[in-house]
Amino acid sequence: VVDGIPVMLLDEVEQTLWVGTASLARSRTAEGADATAEPVPYADTLGISPVEFEQLLNLSPNGAVDPVVQMSVARTCGNLYVPLVGKLDRYPIPELRLPASQGERFLEVGCNWGRWCVAAARKGYLVVGLDPSLGAVLAARRVCQQLGVSARFVVGDGRYLPFAPGVFDITFAYAVFHSFSKENARMALKEMERVLRSGGRALVQLPNFFGLRCFYNNARRGFREATEFEVRFWRLSEMRKVFANLFGNVRFSVDGYFGLGVQETDIALLPPSFRMIVRSSSILRRLSLKLPFMKMFADSIFVHSERTPRPGNRPFSASQSNGKNR
Repeated sequence: VVDGIPVMLLDEVEQTLWVGTASLARSRTAEGADATAEPVPYADTLGISPVEFEQLLNLSPNGAVDPVVQMSVARTCGNLYVPLVGKLDRYPIPELRLPASQGERFLEVGCNWGRWCVAAARKGYLVVGLDPSLGAVLAARRVCQQLGVSARFVVGDGRYLPFAPGVFDITFAYAVFHSFSKENARMALKEMERVLRSGGRALVQLPNFFGLRCFYNNARRGFREATEFEVRFWRLSEMRKVFANLFGNVRFSVDGYFGLGVQETDIALLPPSFRMIVRSSSILRRLSLKLPFMKMFADSIFVHSERTPRPGNRPFSASQSNGKNR
């Protein structure tokens, strides 16, 4: 446990990201240490270079937006956010396309600095965020404290979730599995299914192979297999097969066009030249609700799945938990 955060990575398996290796190394020596004594707590677990670290120290001197968020906004939100690096005056918190809750348990796999955790907590969910980066998880906790929302965080691996079966009502992942190999992504999805209660729901964002921008980017690299941190594109038929085999019921909805991570709630933050892209994406997304075939050309797809109820697995409801469990 490092600064109150459980580090629950497995040291006997190869990590999916280098930040997991760094987090494991720091967890062996950092227990009991004071993270606030470091200029940027556990910056070596954020996957940034020494030059970026020096830049990080100079970001957000007024403290309006956490410097880790200032540095990583483009990595976590997409290329449209590159001009915002170091210039944010508020947090880009998206709209979670789930109904409001009265205490359902929500797990985000790959939460990084916690933008979707904040969105879920504001809708009434009991939130747990998991990420392999100790520095990112600590930043997520700081962001939640600053914004006055409640969430808990764990350093962990999506392929080996450190939770008992059936304890969550919702499992969620956004902009995570496109950097996983397909094999690792399937392992993580199987784990997301395992920790869902019967009848629980999974909401996962994936890049569409035939999306307008995705297809262009894939063609630029010659349709070769992705390596390291490159984007892995998924066909809709592939998504349907994998999720149907794991969860049961599957449907798709459009997250956006012309890129990954485009969020209408952030339009005021973006430069004027990018706002038309976001508006166009939003118009096409709404149009796709009436014209389902338009999903075929969306760049960013939400896969909605429901874990098929199974005999002997009684659904867990939030009302069954008491204050101590929460």
